[in-house]
Amino acid sequence: MSKKGNISNFMLEHYKHFNSATVVDAAEAYNDQLVSGNKMMITLAGAMSTAELGRSLAEIIRQDKVHIISCTGANLEEDIMNLVAHSHYKRVPEYRDFTPQQEWDLLEKGLNRVTDTCIPEEEAFRRLQQHIFKIWKDAEEAGERFLPHEFMYKMLLSGVLEQYYEIDPKNSWMLAAAEKNLPIVVPGWEDSTMGNIFASYCVKGELKPSTMKSGIEYMTFLADWYTENTKNNKIGFFQIGGGIAGDFPICVVPMLYQDLERTETPFWSYFCQISDSTTSYGSYSGAVPNEKITWGKLDIDTPKFIIESDATIVAPLIFAYLLNW
Repeated sequence: MSKKGNISNFMLEHYKHFNSATVVDAAEAYNDQLVSGNKMMITLAGAMSTAELGRSLAEIIRQDKVHIISCTGANLEEDIMNLVAHSHYKRVPEYRDFTPQQEWDLLEKGLNRVTDTCIPEEEAFRRLQQHIFKIWKDAEEAGERFLPHEFMYKMLLSGVLEQYYEIDPKNSWMLAAAEKNLPIVVPGWEDSTMGNIFASYCVKGELKPSTMKSGIEYMTFLADWYTENTKNNKIGFFQIGGGIAGDFPICVVPMLYQDLERTETPFWSYFCQISDSTTSYGSYSGAVPNEKITWGKLDIDTPKFIIESDATIVAPLIFAYLLNW
């Protein structure tokens, strides 16, 4: 086993109880999955790209410690926005004290606030828009259709954005994923800025909705991918946050097992969720892992972990542990 670095050793020395102990347990169990030859899905909800998770996630991708990602449309695009417009972002740590007028002032300056960080509309959204529209239009004229992340990969790999890079490209998880051609699932992509922009072109008659492949096509792709990649080993599930980024892909197992009656389909072999959602009535994000047994997602003996904490703190620590930092 590789020698642990300062961060990992600190965790081993001090993280002995409660949520901190679960962080270490979950990280070690994640590593055990990889050692045993299993693969891992990571799901990204919230604003993890704007939180610059790419600083650790990109290296996880490069070192083959994740094999497929499910993320919201926002996380898909916001990593690229950070790549090309980082110097134009504005941090507002005093956001809790803002009045409605101060929020309006940010809007008039073209700054869209995500908690304590404002994304610059002109340098981020519009900078990408001019390039992605051409890729969408070229595909449509060629009679081609692609999934949302495939269009993003085309834009990144074309090199058209390199002129704008404002961070070290090694810290962009989307660039690392594009270079690996990592499978990505983006459920509900329409609920994103690029999704809204694509829809606006459809309203204007400049694009056809059919040029963009749908969420159903993501599920059918995932069904084939899961089936192929569990022929000899199994797949674990590492969930950051809650919502559709996690709920959509985890359902591929009961779909295969129950709806397609492929009863040889293995359950997810590992489950960990980082969430600050409290256990509540009817909430997916707040459901304890055992509830997933009743839905045919996890087995009785699947290693299960819930880390009740801020994912912007916990996820980089677990990734650092896996990277022996």
